[in-house]
Amino acid sequence: MPTSRSGNNRSRLIAVTLGDPAGVGPEVALRALARLPKKNLKNIVLIGDEVFYASLARKLKLVLPFKHIRFYFDRKVPLNIQRGRSDNALTKLAVRSIETAVLLAMRGEVSAIVTPPINKSGLKKAGFSIPGHTEYLARLSNTKRFEMMLVGGRLRVVLVTRHTPIRQVPDQITKKRIEDAISLTIQELKQSFGIKKPRLVVCGLNPHAGEEGTIGREEMDVIGPAVESARKNKGAEITGPLSPDALFYDAHAGRYDAEICMYHDQGLIPLKMISRGKGVNVTLGLPFVRTSPDHGTAYDIAAGFNADPGSMLEAIKLAIKLSSRRRG
Repeated sequence: MPTSRSGNNRSRLIAVTLGDPAGVGPEVALRALARLPKKNLKNIVLIGDEVFYASLARKLKLVLPFKHIRFYFDRKVPLNIQRGRSDNALTKLAVRSIETAVLLAMRGEVSAIVTPPINKSGLKKAGFSIPGHTEYLARLSNTKRFEMMLVGGRLRVVLVTRHTPIRQVPDQITKKRIEDAISLTIQELKQSFGIKKPRLVVCGLNPHAGEEGTIGREEMDVIGPAVESARKNKGAEITGPLSPDALFYDAHAGRYDAEICMYHDQGLIPLKMISRGKGVNVTLGLPFVRTSPDHGTAYDIAAGFNADPGSMLEAIKLAIKLSSRRRG
């Protein structure tokens, strides 16, 4: 694996994993690279089979300067794939690609990882006990504290609970989980986004943030105390808990640098509406930068080869920007 080093001994290379070959991941990756400035291509490492990508590029009628792009993988990817449904062999290749990228990142040979989507039910069918990309990356890098941030427009949404059934959300919202989400958000905003004193707002769980206990006590018993404890960090300005139906108006206007949300749809519905298909997922707490598009494998359109690469392009561009700031 050829290594590119900057002056402070950190790689400038960005690894892009394979994703599920039966979905739109490899397609949007190549379409995104075709729109990327050529000067950036020399820092891209595709963690997959070069013959597979070249064949796919021909199908997509893309002219890519593959001589500028690096490839690194120890497996062959089939050229004739039935797209639109999970396949155990292809899922195993997707997981192998993730593992390879993390190995390179932990060795310092790449500074960021961009992950096209994989399919959670496909992982289970293939015998993997993996809730998703985020948790697996944390496990491979031995990261104990990690969170999920979605970036789109002026919003940076961080989730206290991720892929949790709604009826289980209140039990999983704890003072520690909220404090961890806040502290990791502050750390990432300073380290990767270059914000010296971040402004955070914390969402309530209940309608109208509980209205002082009349519509639920989570704000008074858990969320509020967590916010008060987090305010001991003088390096950030923290507001809340506030009602999300009101705070996102101010967030969209640029009043906050990040929004701490209690559950998945609370934060992702406004973000996806604002980002218009260009949202990006960023994993907080990892020893390397990780970004991904905010969509799934899209099996329903994978065979048509007409997927929109907008979110993937933004994920690659953000990975380049964040890793550059970390090196600085």
